[in-house]
Amino acid sequence: MTALYNVVQYILNLGATVILPIAIFIIALVFRVSISKAFRSAITIGIGFVGINLVIGLLTDNLGPAAHAMVTNFGLKLTILDTGWPSAAAASWATPVAAVLIPLCLLLNIVLLFLKVTKTLDIDIWNYWHFIAAGATGYIVTGGNWWFAILCAFIYEIIVLIIADRAAPYTQKFYGLEGITCPTGSTAACSLIGVPVGWLISKIPGINKLKADPESIQKRFGIFGEPMIIGLFIGIIIGLLGGYDLGRAFKLGVALGGVMFLMPRMVKILMEGLIPISDSVRDYVSKKYHGREINLGLDAALTIGHPANIATGLILVPITLFMAVIIPGNQVLPFGDLATIPFYVSFIVASRKGNIIHSVLAGMVVMALALLMATNFGPVHTEMMRGVYDFPKGVTQVSSLDMGGNILNWAILKFSQAFQALF
Repeated sequence: MTALYNVVQYILNLGATVILPIAIFIIALVFRVSISKAFRSAITIGIGFVGINLVIGLLTDNLGPAAHAMVTNFGLKLTILDTGWPSAAAASWATPVAAVLIPLCLLLNIVLLFLKVTKTLDIDIWNYWHFIAAGATGYIVTGGNWWFAILCAFIYEIIVLIIADRAAPYTQKFYGLEGITCPTGSTAACSLIGVPVGWLISKIPGINKLKADPESIQKRFGIFGEPMIIGLFIGIIIGLLGGYDLGRAFKLGVALGGVMFLMPRMVKILMEGLIPISDSVRDYVSKKYHGREINLGLDAALTIGHPANIATGLILVPITLFMAVIIPGNQVLPFGDLATIPFYVSFIVASRKGNIIHSVLAGMVVMALALLMATNFGPVHTEMMRGVYDFPKGVTQVSSLDMGGNILNWAILKFSQAFQALF
């Protein structure tokens, strides 16, 4: 088991820019794509993810300090620190069940495809950490019950794959991702609440007439409605809320404008490599299985390049901090996961066809509930993090919006606690 764990950790440490091209190359060969075409596409996809990661790094490196500055500027005093998804992922990979769950979750996906329970082939191995986090939750709460941990991971994975199937039609149309869907755990979980709430908001008289998608904004405001200019203004406002002087606020604005300008171009590079493989897989499956459809499951990073998505996510950053202060019962100090809010709203924005007003309102409901769930998850999350995370001075409890504030993980937590109480 130790040897298996070490092998898995070595592969995972290579990162998505290595794992994904290898997975794509193997899958392409399985579906009878020529070696040269498969290799070129795989490398192009890897380069695309390098570009996406660089832009995401630009976002987090600039937005993280700004969020911390807002926390300091407003003197927020909350007892549970949001340490962000990277620490939650590291803690999940470090649990004893992680090495076993990766091949088991992949095998389950293949079985579900064969049984026609899902149309999604999830090749985003790195993001299997969401499934493993569910398994780790069950493992910790039950005192090390392996079988129950595997059950929790399987339940989480099945629900995510079904959500990805249901979201595929409108996300493919909105983001232009033909043959692709996004079974990213946090994205799928947030859509469980956000998509129906967004639909309800769109039916409220008065609010239903409010439309603010990037196209209509640009048409109305000209250059000031362009995505990079919107990013500039949002960045300046966040900087000023954080107590930055005008120069630093403008610098933050330029960085966020850069994110909104560059991200679609990085996604375009990735899609240049992905579309030939996706088309080949669909053609092969359609011919061999009489028109059956299969979608490739990839990271929701593919969606955050859309101006409506990232604008919604950035607007929700200061709103989430404000809600953290005023919501009764919340003890989570949002920090580490603020920069990943665009991932949470991906399906919500697509379901609202890019209407930023409706998406922000739905996102507020999602983030409010995430804060309360993350607060409730604090004790178990803290136990999971011991030994893999250096707690900052004065911090006794940690959580994360991505894992602790995720309704699927929270449901797994309650399921595990009920199981432990009964048995």
